[in-house]
Amino acid sequence: MSTPLSAAIVSAFAPTGALRASINLGNPILASRDADTVEPGGVSVDLAREFARRLGVAVELVAFEKAAASVEAVRGEQADIGFFAIDPQRSQGLQFTAPYVLIEGSYLVPASSPLQSNDEVDRAGTRVAVGAGSAYDLFLTRELRHAGIVRVNGAQGVLESLRAGEVEVAAGIRQVLEAHAAATPGLRLLPGRFMVIQQAMGTPASRGPEAGAALAAFVEDMKASGFVADALRRHGIEGASVAPAGRAG
Repeated sequence: MSTPLSAAIVSAFAPTGALRASINLGNPILASRDADTVEPGGVSVDLAREFARRLGVAVELVAFEKAAASVEAVRGEQADIGFFAIDPQRSQGLQFTAPYVLIEGSYLVPASSPLQSNDEVDRAGTRVAVGAGSAYDLFLTRELRHAGIVRVNGAQGVLESLRAGEVEVAAGIRQVLEAHAAATPGLRLLPGRFMVIQQAMGTPASRGPEAGAALAAFVEDMKASGFVADALRRHGIEGASVAPAGRAG
């Protein structure tokens, strides 16, 4: 994206004069609040600031604790861009770029659980906790045929449900569950993954195909230039990987 963006593209992304970026704090791999300033920071924030810089406008960060609320802010045009996992259930009213980061989804179970593999989770009588409206919720709602899904409030609610014995399995971001298992005796991660989350940027469909193409080109440049890889290293993110070049999923 070395070519300057046209005035029409700038206007499409910043109709209020600033780029309003919807930030999902429910995914700590990509965004979290600074312990001292309480301001949002992370890979998605870095991308939002860089895109605003290229547009030549200020950035306004609109932070949400859950992915579903972050998605709705963009769909409802209270924000101009957002950072979401690609999912068919989120496509209405939005246009997505190709993914910029890939994240593994895994299962956490009590150490005493008879479950040994991801394939064994989908059984009658097994309850799986997911963050309501998260990528895991949307995916597992389609994929699980026998296990029950318990929707709770965010990643913390998922972990609390497992600790309280309200569910047999917790589903979430591998790195988050891995860290929790390391810090909490009596828990273990099932090997492998049950899904790969494709994290992409999105904008309201109403902004038009040229805006969508400009955002897609920005993401491809951020991957190819090493910006995304540098951001992952700078924020100490392990386990997530830069997505290969490609079109939106």
